[in-house]
Amino acid sequence: MKDNPMFSPVRVGRAGEDVALQIEAAIMDGRVKPGERLPSERDLHVQFGASRGVVREALRALKQKGLIEIKKGAKGGAFIKEAELHNASESLGLFLKLQRISAQSLIEFRESMDRTITTLAITRADAEEKQQLLEGAIQLGNLLNKEDPDMDAVHELDRRLNIRLARMTKNPVFEWIMRAVQLGLSSHDAVLYEDDEYRSRTAGNWRETAQAIADNEPLKALSYIGYHYVMLQKCLEDREVQENNLRAEGQDADFWASTPDIPGP
Repeated sequence: MKDNPMFSPVRVGRAGEDVALQIEAAIMDGRVKPGERLPSERDLHVQFGASRGVVREALRALKQKGLIEIKKGAKGGAFIKEAELHNASESLGLFLKLQRISAQSLIEFRESMDRTITTLAITRADAEEKQQLLEGAIQLGNLLNKEDPDMDAVHELDRRLNIRLARMTKNPVFEWIMRAVQLGLSSHDAVLYEDDEYRSRTAGNWRETAQAIADNEPLKALSYIGYHYVMLQKCLEDREVQENNLRAEGQDADFWASTPDIPGP
């Protein structure tokens, strides 16, 4: 290690950033792999030509990014972490939550992604996976048909069905993005399940979509997906009209309440 150091001396003035960037680059290009330990703090201090304080600062930054974990004890040190899908999705989900993305932009993105996912799932998933998706969609309908549906259970099952469908593409990027979207934004689908007019139609559409996927009929499946987002847009528009009407009624009531009675002649 000392004869062939992994890292190069850093520049004065941005030492901490350079240390972190060099270690991150070594992780990304595979020179150090998940589960492996980085050189000791003393060796890093020598290789980088930086103080131990700078090395510790860089290691803290890498830990915060989720790239390494620090273990204590005789066999401790800084170890490269295995990338975890759940943690990455949570980070992206939090970022998306903070962006105040409009409903229209999200619906446009979700519909285009769902169309691609559905086409790939029909092509790549096996019959058992497609049957499991269909059974989940039927279960969703059964939950919604109850007199007093458990909406938490409904939303959780809908989330799991979307992730299951993304997993059926056999492309982990779709599953990662779908998890992040579900954690951070969903797709406003909750309004469909909470509205009596749209609830049963939405559940039926999920079942028909899953059935078309199980039957390997992409055109039918894509038409059902398109209908889902037409319903969602209409439901959101209806809700906005209702809220505007209630707001207008409230303003009228406030106006008349604050207007003094006009005395008679």
